[in-house]
Amino acid sequence: MPCSRRALLRAGLLGGAALSLPAPVLAAASSGAHAELHWLDGTAPDWDAGQTFGLPWPRGTLRHAGHLAARTEGGAVLPVQSWPLAYWPDGSIKWSGHSLPAGHHAPGHVRIAAGRAASPVEKASVEQQADAVLVTVGPTRWRIPRSGSAVIASAERDGQVLLRDVALVARAQDAASGEEADTLSQHHFISRIDGVTIEQTGPVRAVIKIDGVHSGEARAWLPFSLRLYFTSGSDAVRIVHSVIWDGDAEHDFLSGLGVTAQVPMRGALHDRHVRLATGEGLFAEAVRPLTGLRRDPGEAFRQAQIDGRATPDVATLPEKFAPLLESIPAWGDFRLFQGSSEGFVLTKRTRKGRAPIQSLEGHRARGLAYVGSPRGGAAIGMADFWKRHPVQLDIAEASGDEARLTAWLWAPDAPAMDMRSYRDALGMTDYPAQNRGLDVTYEDYEPGWDSAKGIARTNELWLWALPATPDAATLESYAAHVARPPRLQASPAQIRAAGVFGDWALPTVTGPAAQAVERQNDLLLGHYRDEIERRHWYGFWNHGDVMHSYDADRHQWRYDIGGYAWDNSELSTDLWLWYSYLRTGRADLFRMAEAMTRHTGEVDVYHAGPWAGLGTRHGVQHWSDSSKQPRVSNAAYRRIYYYLTGDERVGDLMRALVHSDRALQKVDIGRKVADRAPESLPPGGVAAVTRPQGLPEGVIQLQFGTSWGSLVAAWFTEWERTGDRRWRDRIVAGMDSIAALPRQWWAGGANFDLASGRFISGGDQISVSHLNAVFGIVEIMAEVLPLVDAPRYRAAWIDYCAWYNAPAAEWQRRFGERPRGHNLRQAHSRLTAYAAHALGDRALARRAWEEFHGGELASNLTETTTADGTVEVPGLSTNSAAQWGLAAIQNLALVPIDLQT
Repeated sequence: MPCSRRALLRAGLLGGAALSLPAPVLAAASSGAHAELHWLDGTAPDWDAGQTFGLPWPRGTLRHAGHLAARTEGGAVLPVQSWPLAYWPDGSIKWSGHSLPAGHHAPGHVRIAAGRAASPVEKASVEQQADAVLVTVGPTRWRIPRSGSAVIASAERDGQVLLRDVALVARAQDAASGEEADTLSQHHFISRIDGVTIEQTGPVRAVIKIDGVHSGEARAWLPFSLRLYFTSGSDAVRIVHSVIWDGDAEHDFLSGLGVTAQVPMRGALHDRHVRLATGEGLFAEAVRPLTGLRRDPGEAFRQAQIDGRATPDVATLPEKFAPLLESIPAWGDFRLFQGSSEGFVLTKRTRKGRAPIQSLEGHRARGLAYVGSPRGGAAIGMADFWKRHPVQLDIAEASGDEARLTAWLWAPDAPAMDMRSYRDALGMTDYPAQNRGLDVTYEDYEPGWDSAKGIARTNELWLWALPATPDAATLESYAAHVARPPRLQASPAQIRAAGVFGDWALPTVTGPAAQAVERQNDLLLGHYRDEIERRHWYGFWNHGDVMHSYDADRHQWRYDIGGYAWDNSELSTDLWLWYSYLRTGRADLFRMAEAMTRHTGEVDVYHAGPWAGLGTRHGVQHWSDSSKQPRVSNAAYRRIYYYLTGDERVGDLMRALVHSDRALQKVDIGRKVADRAPESLPPGGVAAVTRPQGLPEGVIQLQFGTSWGSLVAAWFTEWERTGDRRWRDRIVAGMDSIAALPRQWWAGGANFDLASGRFISGGDQISVSHLNAVFGIVEIMAEVLPLVDAPRYRAAWIDYCAWYNAPAAEWQRRFGERPRGHNLRQAHSRLTAYAAHALGDRALARRAWEEFHGGELASNLTETTTADGTVEVPGLSTNSAAQWGLAAIQNLALVPIDLQT
């Protein structure tokens, strides 16, 4: 028998563990309130737009975030702005957020410790007016209107407007590209502000949030949420741009989505400069070129134009050249179009109505454009530029009084965005037919449920208001920042010592058994990192996700086969990446996990409509599967990134989930399991919303792991962030009611009362699902249980962990029936390890390693190369890799690996 009932109850009451822990877990809690930060990529950047990051603190260590100061490795004081991100139950700070100013020559290391925070020389400050918010950073004043179309009305420096009328723009057409009728209807939209919120007021960082929609002549759509970050020492505003797709997929084909600004142009045409960051250098030209001509204006003029400086007075031009100046064509429009991850084209033309000429082609542009003169200009940059194709940078009318500078998040030169379903119904208009389809393609299809309406996408941009054309080195530093934003982060050892994020440990470096596990985890992580590049898993909607399963016959991932295509967080791929980063501090893992968090929290989740708060199961399109569930929208997949970075957008996404259980009043997740007929059959398909049947109003059927556990992640995060105990009480209410059910965790799920947060009926039958413990519940329980008083639930959870993988004969003797649904034994080895740790049971610990090494994925994998050069890992799926990795990480943290046979 795995464990006795008395041992379970004792473990539940004590909440402790008698089993010896691996050494890395026994790190000291704290040696004082201080934190050391290092650059994620190893070295300080040439220029930094300012840093924002989160720091963890051991329980009881820090009471006031404002009592912290920042210093360089040499002891110099740095300005810092600090605030709490999360609290321990005793009210001490668990996570603090910090911002540092921008500038050149960033320090190599930063130390945060007790002390008086220094104020910056150039403070960021906020002034409220009736019709606008004014943000001042040094000599530059930014005006943000409270209404209208401009999200930034102007940026002024020393009384001179450097840019104005910054707005969000969109274009749409009524037919797909290539399917147009004789006349194509096209519509233009511009931002309309509905609300402005001041979130931070300086002195290092000011944050303004703007909410609104894109408005046109006939309608308003595409809701947006925009955050503007102003940082001391920076001429740039960082823009986090989030938009919800709420169109009609059959009639709305988005042909452009962007951010645009007007830039006043001053001076002669030959003193106006255009700069575009290409793959490795700068495309640097003037509106009217003075180089390469048949007649030479002189080296002073040529070199000044190349350098971006003002040319000498035209009166000093050679006598024969001066009359010819106006005969040189002026190039007013420039365009860099990145249509795929594999190539961009840069063109220019003299004006609208004239043919463009090709300037150059290249591989991957870095996403920065500048237009201006020695008397002022503006630049715009977009993170992940080529990874989010099709994208485009436009400079238009630079030969006129004002240039228009636009970063297109969806390029007008590309085919219009097509959000229609990829497939027909194929007769699947009732549940039996849909279940048959599931049986062959693994896709849970249902007409009307494959809609993208309500999903979102977030992009990150920077907009500079500059007093003059920067030199090449400065623009290169801006381009490097945009292409690979630098980050300060705490070390894995420091994060681990704070006791956050549950059961994980630093990599084990001794012993062949541990080294073999670490080596395979590295191999799997490296394989997916390299597959992203080899398979070009990029694009506006796709960037950040990976494929679910591999087709060994085609030597291709199953991109076109139902539920085997895009992964959509299935079995916690996000957590595998994040815990692997936490252990190692590797930059490549951070950026993979960051991209996945940005993707899965936005694209795979609904933010409006009847499915708001739910996510979509894995499929050919990120929204095409009919299974809409909390297990995908799961806050457990976002919280690590949020706390490491303090990212407000991700904070919004998690906060939006605290009431997402209400969506399940309209979405019956199990509607097809019982093979019930739908309530109604409208022409052509099934209703887009179903109500759970047989339950009173306000009561829903909820699975413990896939649904309730995902909700607990949102409630726990909200309790941490606010200290509001009602979210803690809601978690404990659910725990206590599970412990009171006849079958406790073995019921798999029960009927949940939305008002009280308690399971009120059901739970009297054993119903084991292999999915209940593989969507973040293990990680969340490891965090929550030490912080709440729920001994009966703790005992029930340990019981489930100890017995899930129990030998079949022992399981049958205890429960009186044969075990069913006990799949993913390797993944569940970490439950055995958890129970072994909690109970101090060395036999269970040994069994955990036996289950791990005897599971679905072999522990001695290798990459192979086929005859055509395809790199493969035989027998691999993303599910198996993620769960192998998580089991490895948690087993190593919980039980000694030297116990394995």
